[in-house]
Amino acid sequence: MITSPKLTQKLEKMVRIINYKKRQSEDKEFFVLEVTGGIEMVKSKTTELYYATAKKASITSTFDEETCKGLIGSEFPGSIAKQQCEAYEFTLKETGEVLTLNHRYVYLPEESNSPSQSAANYESPQSASVFSKEEELTLAD
Repeated sequence: MITSPKLTQKLEKMVRIINYKKRQSEDKEFFVLEVTGGIEMVKSKTTELYYATAKKASITSTFDEETCKGLIGSEFPGSIAKQQCEAYEFTLKETGEVLTLNHRYVYLPEESNSPSQSAANYESPQSASVFSKEEELTLAD
């Protein structure tokens, strides 16, 4: 029996770099890459209509600003997954509403199966950005 390689290949999940941001640590400046996963259709709890969305996450980098600019639009294997974390508060910029979350979205390399495998030892910095419900959120101190 002859099988086509196209039919037996595993489909790779990909993420795309959509932006970058400058961050400041205690002693130096660095850049994070903002990545997004593929499109997902989600059913609204209030209207019961579907809408398109995509999960987002930030990845710390060692790149300079010019390299980060050049990487926008690049894709690489992996996915964005929801990971449980210690509860934190943030304020929605548009409304001023303060919400409490106990999850964040993290990048998982292609070989990882779960958020706990690749990020189990990760400790969240006190002023890191988190993406949730399509809003960029800043962790409260």
